[in-house]
Amino acid sequence: MTIWRKQSAWFMLVAFLVLVLAACAPGAGSEDTSSESEGSDSEGSSESGGDGEISGELEIQYFVGGYGDSWWKEVIGDFEEKYPDVTITEHAGPNINEEMRSRWVSDDPPDVVYIDGAGSSETQMVEDDQLMNLTEWMNGIELEDGTPLSESFIVDPAKYDGDVYSLPLVFDTWGTWYDSAWFEEKGWDVPKDFSGFMDTMGQIKQEEDIAPFVTTGQYPYYFLRGMLYPAFGAAGGDELLNQVIKGEKGAWTSEPVLNVMKKVEQMQKEGYIDPGFGALNHTQSQMNFLMHDNAFIPVGFWLPNEMEKDTPEDFQYGFIPSPMQDEGEPYAIVPDLRPLAIAEKAENPEAAKAFVEFVFTKEYAKLFSEHTGAIMNLQGVDLASSEEVPQFLIEANKMINDPDQVQIYQKPHPMSSNLETPISNSLVSLMLGNITAEEFVEEAEKAASEYRSNLE
Repeated sequence: MTIWRKQSAWFMLVAFLVLVLAACAPGAGSEDTSSESEGSDSEGSSESGGDGEISGELEIQYFVGGYGDSWWKEVIGDFEEKYPDVTITEHAGPNINEEMRSRWVSDDPPDVVYIDGAGSSETQMVEDDQLMNLTEWMNGIELEDGTPLSESFIVDPAKYDGDVYSLPLVFDTWGTWYDSAWFEEKGWDVPKDFSGFMDTMGQIKQEEDIAPFVTTGQYPYYFLRGMLYPAFGAAGGDELLNQVIKGEKGAWTSEPVLNVMKKVEQMQKEGYIDPGFGALNHTQSQMNFLMHDNAFIPVGFWLPNEMEKDTPEDFQYGFIPSPMQDEGEPYAIVPDLRPLAIAEKAENPEAAKAFVEFVFTKEYAKLFSEHTGAIMNLQGVDLASSEEVPQFLIEANKMINDPDQVQIYQKPHPMSSNLETPISNSLVSLMLGNITAEEFVEEAEKAASEYRSNLE
């Protein structure tokens, strides 16, 4: 995605979030579904309305996780009403990426795909020529008030050699969670930097006889994106963050990266990382966190909604940007976007375009916040009238808006799964104490070298 060169522009946009933020929070999710709505085979404009030009079967694939599926159901139902000649087939659920893999591999993909959840990678799909180039088409879309969509995103779409292959639907960010009620009861300090993080974890380990930090070992990208990305941003700015994500030569063995990985090694050696994390999936690690088997966990804003049914009554969600930065430095945040895309080999591309355009309105952005408690990636959405904003999100956004407390860094695009997978495997080894920080960066550099070679 386009890198926002000037931090001031970031703060203005994030400040905007707080002004309109009066109803947002995290997602939730679960099961498979299938229903019907609308789409088209014709090469006509998506502005056709319900006159029959947009017609035929439209297949939509979307991951159901922390944000749930109620928003999708409402949007799809409304689309069906506008385009009665379209029949929508939904492919949805927590395992949908794996279930649909054979369709993508055999060049028989659904028309529209929401890229989120385990087993999905926007960058990989672009590299495999699976997504339609949306650059010119996007530039012709306008919102209800006539504002160009391309000028209305909070964070711009990811770009690959200057081209756009997906539109960022969800604005989220990873951070570190804790039970603020428990911390207040015990008198533990909420860490403001890595030194304070280590001090608080040491106190918790001694007083509660638990490993303070937990994450999912089955999905190591939670730690990579939730802890290491902001750490790399704090250590070397957008430049270093972009270099490691792209796998540029020498990035992973650079001194700033090694220093970050030495911090992870220190956490492991002190016994602060749950030694059983390697076997945990994301929901198991989150349950352990809610049961106070651990005190800190890195997750995105969807956590409270996803775990709503399992959250103890006296549990109060507290959120901070992951405290991996050095003492005296502000917290670091790296926005995390969830995009919507159209398959390059879509059988009904015009209906697909009509649906994607239909979704990106301020009306559905507001509904998204009401359904999920999270933020859709559009500026100027009036959420102030809603009373459903959780306290943690209000406090988090106040913090994010304070440049003295938080610095925002921007990644160029998601890391390719061809690079993320081997690096994640080495990361688990480091966090289990099986390799050193020095060995980790060498393994990561080798993975980056192989990744670059495969691109040539």
